[in-house]
Amino acid sequence: MRAAVSAAVALALVPAGARATGAAPAETAGMPAPVPGLSEDSVLRALKAAALASRPELAQARAQIAGLHERPAQASVLPDPTLAVGIQNDGFSGIEVGKMQMSWYSIVASQTLPWPGKRGLRAQVAALDVRVADADLRRAQLTVAAEVERAYVALLLVRGQRALLARLDSLWQKSELAARARYEAGEGAQAELLRAQLERSRLRRRSWSLDAEEAQRVAALDRVAGRPLDQPIATNLALADLPDPVIPDVTQAVSAALAGSPELERARLAGEQADRRVDLARRERWPDVTLSAGVMPRGGGFTTMWQAGVALNLPVWTAVKQKRAIAENQARGQAARSGVDALAQLLAERVRTRLAALRALVDANHLYRTELLVESEATVSSTLAQYQVGRLGFASVLEALAGYLLDVNGYLESVAAAQRLAIADREISLEPPGGIGAGEPTVASTPGSPATPAAGESPGGSAAMSRM
Repeated sequence: MRAAVSAAVALALVPAGARATGAAPAETAGMPAPVPGLSEDSVLRALKAAALASRPELAQARAQIAGLHERPAQASVLPDPTLAVGIQNDGFSGIEVGKMQMSWYSIVASQTLPWPGKRGLRAQVAALDVRVADADLRRAQLTVAAEVERAYVALLLVRGQRALLARLDSLWQKSELAARARYEAGEGAQAELLRAQLERSRLRRRSWSLDAEEAQRVAALDRVAGRPLDQPIATNLALADLPDPVIPDVTQAVSAALAGSPELERARLAGEQADRRVDLARRERWPDVTLSAGVMPRGGGFTTMWQAGVALNLPVWTAVKQKRAIAENQARGQAARSGVDALAQLLAERVRTRLAALRALVDANHLYRTELLVESEATVSSTLAQYQVGRLGFASVLEALAGYLLDVNGYLESVAAAQRLAIADREISLEPPGGIGAGEPTVASTPGSPATPAAGESPGGSAAMSRM
């Protein structure tokens, strides 16, 4: 039963030869092969791979991470040693080294040793910068992939609407032939024939707008995929054929989003980094140790002198520096942890809302496939047949075609809306969903006419089509 319904839907949406960009489904034992989901489409996978490899913002993020990887080693190394060369001389009349006992040259080397733990904490703070940059790269990758997928769905939608116009033109051609036959037989008015011809002319004008929008969608998809803007894109799938996204368990979906969100990871790392800075500020209250050693050659048979020393810096400004650094980073840590809680609540709400909207759209798509589209196609066929034999007037044909247009276009937009919600879920987006009503048929979004054509309007002649 489901296969028969799917075949009827495909026949209603795309007439023979109208889907130039689609691939004919393979059949096994008389049953059509399952249509791959959006994420399995080879064209989309290639576009996403191209985007992830060539988008400049991703290259920028990777270069930044490469630079940050050099910081931990710098933070953990000892300070540079110092070497001092000098002379001590008696009087100003000449160099007395080798002549006077208290005159000598000096060579002194010194090395500062930070208090134990300081270098390790500095390296940990720098390493956390790398992990923050990794989270930023992850967010950029998710966003780029989602941008490509959304642009791909938009292209499939406009191509589906073009196929709908082709189907509508075929129906108007049948209406024109019927009106001509009735007029020539003296059973119909000439106005009916002229009206059918007018609607076909209007559809041609609308198709030009859709051609322009398709070119715009192709250029937009090329841009987000990092390709030259003049490259054509031949799609393998038709939007009407896409299976609905699988609706995951709400609890599991929320847990997966909380575990994979780059924003949450970044906020957690900010709190961890603040804690390490607090530990480092506490260590900074302890002095560093500087060891020094030197020799003082005196020449002239005098014994060479030597020296060794230990020096400590005195943290006399602890109340101004270290204590305030501790307080500052404790506040930063608290802010980061509060941010984690706020982000977690927001993300959980977004996931639940998206899934509720997706469930409503999937139910609507099922109703379209199993009832509305089949019944709408049957209504159009029956109305045309009864008009041909004079049992219904031309107004019934207009009404049937208007309802068919709204039903098919509403289905296309509902499928696209469901795919966009699934894309946002894979993106782990914090943006609110478009709403449960996204994709429902409306006059403003339909590539045709109002549902009740009257006063000179028709399924091919409303102002809504002028946007395409």
